[in-house]
Amino acid sequence: MMMTFSVFPSPKVSDTVVEPYNATLYAHQLVENADECMVLDNEALYDICFRTLKLTTPTCGLNHLISATMSGVTCSLRFPGKLNSDLRNLAVNLIPFPLLHFFMVGFAPLTSRGSQNYISLTVPELTQQMWDAKNMMCAADPCHGRYLTASTMFRGKMSTKESSVCEIPPRGLRMSSTFVGNLTSIQEMFRRVSEQFTAMFRGNAFFHWNTGEGMDEIEFTEAESNMNDLVAEYQQYQDATVEEDGEYERRRRRRTTSPKMFRKFVVNLNGIGEYHLQDLLAYTMVCGYLCLFNFARPGLCFGHTN
Repeated sequence: MMMTFSVFPSPKVSDTVVEPYNATLYAHQLVENADECMVLDNEALYDICFRTLKLTTPTCGLNHLISATMSGVTCSLRFPGKLNSDLRNLAVNLIPFPLLHFFMVGFAPLTSRGSQNYISLTVPELTQQMWDAKNMMCAADPCHGRYLTASTMFRGKMSTKESSVCEIPPRGLRMSSTFVGNLTSIQEMFRRVSEQFTAMFRGNAFFHWNTGEGMDEIEFTEAESNMNDLVAEYQQYQDATVEEDGEYERRRRRRTTSPKMFRKFVVNLNGIGEYHLQDLLAYTMVCGYLCLFNFARPGLCFGHTN
């Protein structure tokens, strides 16, 4: 199994004109060879650094965002616990169709470095931030698409007698949450790159740079076709409608919980033991998919389910 954390370009934050070529060519390889791909978008990363972290010249701040997200996503792979999840389990639970293995990731809390020690967040606040488009590492609005699958990982306080790893949390970060979701709205980013690639490829702009290095035109054609197929696949499931079949419709309604019910559930969960329950699991249905929440001490693993 191969998991990648892939950074995609944006013309808003870069002046390198050949980036659409590079992005389309490596997206072609990700479709063919990668099993799970966490998509990171330069446009979203810069926007978080400017607006949320209040950085005037983002440099190391970009790497800080990526490293925090990578740490949260891979926590259950690196630390022991009752709910360990390997790459195969993650793929089984988050990939409904083979081609759709590109995930949007988010992280919370995101605050400026100077105010980290003065902010205390609750689980409902973390949850609200985690599902916010402003905390996503990809410049695509989740409200414009559908959630196919999702997984959330929470890190926070619990009893010390049950744990012997990572007793000291990161400085200024006593509690955090990480979001991994398979959303159809990620096609916005792929379509943006595809349109830029097509405009340059049709005009043979800077094409000689690549042919001079031994590449062939057929490689570009295949990469463009793969990118268009990926966008069409996401669009297909975004436009899919549910047949008005009685039994299926009743089952679908039983699996669906409104956002208000979800927020009420989290608030009520907050009042039980105040985050000190060991391996506290809560299953809830949100928009038709199942999420598994595990409140644990920093460093312990987290669970995923479909």
